[in-house]
Amino acid sequence: MANVVDFIAKILLIVGGLNWGLFIFGINLVTIISFGVTAIANIVYALVAIAAIVELIKIFK
Repeated sequence: MANVVDFIAKILLIVGGLNWGLFIFGINLVTIISFGVTAIANIVYALVAIAAIVELIKIFK
């Protein structure tokens, strides 16, 4: 179970990092992934934040 959570967290952190990188060019990857639906985009943003917290906790464990 921990491996699955870790894998999902890493994927979400990659999405978040790419989103920040593409923002320089005016591209919002989360908007593209969520098909422009604000509620889905907000969920993705929340999941990315949770993934960052999970990985941060792992660093200090």
